Amino acid sequence: MPSCPALLIAAPASGQGKTTVTAALARLHARQGRRVTVFKCGPDFLDPQIHAFASGRPCQNLDLGMCGEADAQWRLARAAADSDLILVEGVMGLFDGTPSAADIAQRFGIPVMALIDAGAMAQTFGAVAHGLATYRPGLPFAGVLANRVGSARHTEMLRDSLSPGMGWFGALPKSGDSLPERHLGLLQAAEITDLAARLDKLADALAASASVDLPPAVEFAEEPPQAVEARLAGRRIAIARDAAYGFIYPANLETLKDLGAELHFFSPVAGDPLPDCDAVWLPGGYPELHAAALSANQPLWTALLAHVDAGKPLLAECGGMMSLFEEVVDKTGQSHRFAGLLPGRSVMQQRLAALGTQFVELPEGRLAGHTFHYSKSETPLNPLVRSMTPDGRAGEAVFRRQRLTASYVHLYFPSNPAAIGELLGP
Repeated sequence: MPSCPALLIAAPASGQGKTTVTAALARLHARQGRRVTVFKCGPDFLDPQIHAFASGRPCQNLDLGMCGEADAQWRLARAAADSDLILVEGVMGLFDGTPSAADIAQRFGIPVMALIDAGAMAQTFGAVAHGLATYRPGLPFAGVLANRVGSARHTEMLRDSLSPGMGWFGALPKSGDSLPERHLGLLQAAEITDLAARLDKLADALAASASVDLPPAVEFAEEPPQAVEARLAGRRIAIARDAAYGFIYPANLETLKDLGAELHFFSPVAGDPLPDCDAVWLPGGYPELHAAALSANQPLWTALLAHVDAGKPLLAECGGMMSLFEEVVDKTGQSHRFAGLLPGRSVMQQRLAALGTQFVELPEGRLAGHTFHYSKSETPLNPLVRSMTPDGRAGEAVFRRQRLTASYVHLYFPSNPAAIGELLGP
C-alpha cells in the first residue's frame, strides 16, 4: 500500500481560516522542495484554485456524497504514491454535515489538525481543543494550531491550556493577509494579483512558530481507477475557461481526457470566438460580473446557436446556463442581453438560492453533482427532468433543446464517465 505523511486541517466552524492556513502549509512545505498534494473536502471550486497555486500541483475534491468512497480512495492512493505530503482541507466545522470532514478523516485514517480561531479566547482554547479531540471515539486527532493570536504571551497561554499529550502545531498572528472573498466564497486565484506574496508571508509566519517536520505517514489502500472507454476519441471539446467560467473540477478534465477527448479552452470574456469543435462545455462561474464583455461577444452566441441547430452537444452548468438565457439581471438590478439560446432570464438574488448535493437521472445515465447559486431563473420551458437531493426531494430543473443540456447542477464527471461520453459524444 502506498504511504505518505498526511494531515486533515479542520476547525470548530466555518470562518476560522482553514483555506488560508492549508494554503500556507502547502506553500511552506513546497518551499522546502517537497511535492505537496492538497485535497478539499466537499464540492468547492474556489479553495482548490488557491491550493493548486500554493502547492504547484492540482488540487482535487474529496466528497463521500458526491464523489463516492471508491473515487476518494484511489485519488488518495495515487497522491500518496507521488507526493511527500498530503494536506486535506476540511469543510465547515469538523463534525458538520453528512458526510463530514471527520467522516473522511476516520474512513481513511488521516490525522486531524484542528485550526482554532483564538483571537477572542485564552484558556478556553484548551477546552475547545479537548472537545474536538474526544467528541468522537476513534477519530485520529494529531493536535491544534492557533489562528489570529495577539502576542507571544497570548500564544503561551493557549499552549499551556492544552491537555497533556495534545499536539501543538504553532500559532499564526492576527494579520490583514487573509484571502479576499465575494458572495460565492474566495476570489478566484487568478483574480488575487498579490497571491504569491500573501502566501509567502503566511508561510513565513507559520515557519516562525511551527516545525517544518513532516507528520507521520498514513497508508492508503490501493483502489484501481474505474475503466473508461474512449467514447470521445478524436472529439474536440471546446471549454469556456476564464474569470466568468472558472468552476471546473480538475477531475472532470481528467475524465474527458480518459474518454479520449481533445480539450480546447477559450475565453468568452476576452472575446474569443468559438473554437472549431464537436461539443461545447460552458461551466459555472460569474457571468453576471462580466456581463458587459459577454453581452458584447455576440459572435460567440451566434456561433453557439448554429452549433446547437446543427445537432451538436452543448453542456451548460449554472453560470453557463444563465448565459444562455435572453437576459441576466445583476445584483444592482441592471439588465444585460445574453445569448438567447433559451427563453427567459436569470435574476441575481441577495441571498443564497440553493446549495447541496444533487443526483440527476438523464437519458444518458445517472450523474452526481452539486448546486450552489445566488440567482433564480425564469423560463417557460418545461424541464426534461429534475435532479434529486440525497434525501429524495426534488432539486434543480434540467432543460434540453436538441443536444443542449442546461441546469444549475455542476456535474461530477467521474461519477459516470460513460454518461458524459454519451452526453458529449456523437
